[in-house]
Amino acid sequence: MAVLHPGLDKRAQAFCVGLKGGSFRVMSRLLIPLNTTATASLQVQIRSAILQAIADGILPPRGRLPSSRKLAAELGVSRNTVTLALQQLLAEGHLVSRARSGLFVAEALGPADLSPGHFRVAPAPDRGQWARRFRAPPAPIGFRVPPNWQSYPHPFIDGPFDSTIFPLAEWREVMRTVLGRREVQQWTASTDETDDPALLEQIRTRILPRRGMRAGADEILVTHGAPHGLSLVCALLLAPGITIAREQPGDPALAALATLHGARLHLQPVDQDGMVIDSGLAKCQLVHVTPACQMPTGVRLSADRRRALLAAAAANDAVLIEQDVEDPAAYQDRAIPSLHSLAGGARVIHIAELARILSPGLRLGFIVAPPEVIAALRALRRLSLRGVSLMGQRGVALFLALGHYDAAMTRLGRIIKARRIALRDALNHHLPHAITTGPVRHGSTVWVQAHGNADADALAARAAASGILIEPAAHYFADALESAGCFRLGVTCVQEHRIRPGVAALADLLHDMSGVPAPENLARAAGRHLTGAALRTAMSGARLLYRTVYGDPCTIELMPDGRMLGIAGYANEDRDEGRWWVDGNRWCRQWKRWAYGETAVFETTVEDGRVTWYRDGRLVDWAIYGQVT
Repeated sequence: MAVLHPGLDKRAQAFCVGLKGGSFRVMSRLLIPLNTTATASLQVQIRSAILQAIADGILPPRGRLPSSRKLAAELGVSRNTVTLALQQLLAEGHLVSRARSGLFVAEALGPADLSPGHFRVAPAPDRGQWARRFRAPPAPIGFRVPPNWQSYPHPFIDGPFDSTIFPLAEWREVMRTVLGRREVQQWTASTDETDDPALLEQIRTRILPRRGMRAGADEILVTHGAPHGLSLVCALLLAPGITIAREQPGDPALAALATLHGARLHLQPVDQDGMVIDSGLAKCQLVHVTPACQMPTGVRLSADRRRALLAAAAANDAVLIEQDVEDPAAYQDRAIPSLHSLAGGARVIHIAELARILSPGLRLGFIVAPPEVIAALRALRRLSLRGVSLMGQRGVALFLALGHYDAAMTRLGRIIKARRIALRDALNHHLPHAITTGPVRHGSTVWVQAHGNADADALAARAAASGILIEPAAHYFADALESAGCFRLGVTCVQEHRIRPGVAALADLLHDMSGVPAPENLARAAGRHLTGAALRTAMSGARLLYRTVYGDPCTIELMPDGRMLGIAGYANEDRDEGRWWVDGNRWCRQWKRWAYGETAVFETTVEDGRVTWYRDGRLVDWAIYGQVT
């Protein structure tokens, strides 16, 4: 009679009964949960479940498996599916076949100290003992993208890319080549502490020149993306007594690294021209800066400030840590020289990564620095992970050499630009009075400052419940009060046709949270609304001046004959025309391109040199009012 051991849990008992002849006799009911909607095939799920049972000791060495016929019947799948899964396990050595006896777990597998019939019971964990030993208690850093972000209709987040724009065919071609016999012989011949010479050559000759940089192979180190590079550099240079400057708002990971290494953190303000360069940098031995596309606002460090920063670093004998990001939307534009490439760049450590479109499958970046710095960083890398996958490095090298990277970036750049403009226009149309954004010219995000006392965290929570993902910005600031009303919207995940509906829904939430004017204020405003002939007289020949939500100036001229001319941008680069009219007591307008070419109807007041528009009792927008002379 089979004897069940008390150490066996219910899952183990479902797999095994009794002992006979020194090996387990396995029940035919092998509990393997199958998910027909999962991305993994049924064969893969069956193989994984059997391997997990072996690892858990539920199927011990020499344990016999059910026949393929019985297993297929129990799982409700075809026998061929089960047979193929078992054959793969046989080929890999996890199982062995005995003539006229069936399939058994190989003797070399399973827990080494687990004899048949004996199962260990793990002691209850004492979680408190570990927290007391941590040098710096770990905490979540920054915004965590939900793993199911693809199920949200409007994911305005930055980082992941929707699968429709991943260069799948090109990457398949590259990986087929990488796994060819000749290529395998080449990249397996290198040690795992070195970097692939082919990739170093591609970085040196194709990537760095776009940043105005020149470097030898001994001045480049491959990393698992920019965060890994920053961690290595901080481990090398940070120590108690060292002060490092960080942009404010800026990368929260740097603050955590400074704390980990006992260094002091100095916060340097950021405005529309990037990091402010002032006397506050004099006390800093290190300065971390993101000049190409500031993290998180997206502004670019101006040319004058680049020169001033390098001069300040030289005067203070400071090292600059320049963290760069590959911006697809700017890939075809004229390249902006990196700090490392300018006069005084010898004291700059350049950290970068390739476009994040490759990140979900392959996070790969690099550091450019003097040879002695690279040698020290390589030694640090060896302590933690020895090296970065040589197969992956060779794949990226071929991706670059075959022109796939340039083609993918060009195509991606067009998509990101179109989405960014769509987001800018939607914000300007649906939230003209409620928000201000940073300049929408670089990167794949828009930095938003909501007016009033909006709670960005509460807005993000309510938005997520409505299918909209946004990134509240508190983690980019040292003081939560400075982040009031700030959040980021990204376009790498949301398709263009979903942008306007998502912004419209977000606008409704923001208006609801900010409240509506008191009824008596609305009544007073309604009493001042212009009507009929008075409204027509006031608007005829008017010149209206205002700024878009993204800061560009705009001038609108209302001709007496009903024509309407608009000029926007600092170089008057954006122009449109349309028509205006009065319908009863409301002012109406329609552009050809702007505002989606849709008719808009407003209640209007003109007071104290200002025209104000309302819709359904809600303040919509305002502009400075004057007459064409």
